Amino acid sequence: MTVGTAAKTVLIADDTAFVRERFQTALHEAGHRALAVRSAAELLARVRADLDTIDLLVVDLRLPHAAGVELIRSVRKLDQGKLPILVFSGTISSAEEVRELAALGVAGYVNEYSAVQHILPSLAPHLFPDNFNRRSSPRVVLGIPVAYRAGDTITAVLTLNLSKGGIGIRTMNPLSEGTRVRLRFRLPGARREIEAEARVAWSDRRIGMGLQFEKVQADDQAAIDEFVDTHFFNTRS
Repeated sequence: MTVGTAAKTVLIADDTAFVRERFQTALHEAGHRALAVRSAAELLARVRADLDTIDLLVVDLRLPHAAGVELIRSVRKLDQGKLPILVFSGTISSAEEVRELAALGVAGYVNEYSAVQHILPSLAPHLFPDNFNRRSSPRVVLGIPVAYRAGDTITAVLTLNLSKGGIGIRTMNPLSEGTRVRLRFRLPGARREIEAEARVAWSDRRIGMGLQFEKVQADDQAAIDEFVDTHFFNTRS
């Protein structure tokens, strides 16, 4: 499966020019349209005016004159739950905010300081959801070593992101969809490795591939769940 090529419109809301410009650059280079705002008032005005043309909203919860989760509630009053929303992970301050954002249908989180080459891969599952067979859960942008075995071949690569249901991998030689693999990786700060069985859920030579967990030990799954739930305000990938 390849990621869709249709141009998308992404609204980036952040009061830091460095962040806005890097995300705009990554999107423009991929042929997409990037709109940028730097305040809560500008964000809400843009959503109100361009709701029908925006495909994804990426937002800083600490915009000037914005009250964290209340900003997302204000967006939801305008869009009635229509827009996919990603939140910059560094602007999350507590586990309670994560729970409140989940209740508001926030699709996931992205590191505002990701390298430019990692930005599009982190947004692609939300820009082209029909092309990614993925479980609905927050995804942490994360670059850690992972080894996977397909048949007699063992390959070591870096991850793109991690969710409770699977892991994204950066590779120029992705396996075919449906291929089953065995995984081994260690979460940051963990003392032991996690082993899992997975299958290739999506594959794209420009980005990598997504592996959906099919068999994970209960304690390992609990460790993954806890890491995803807490990562947004405890660490930055």
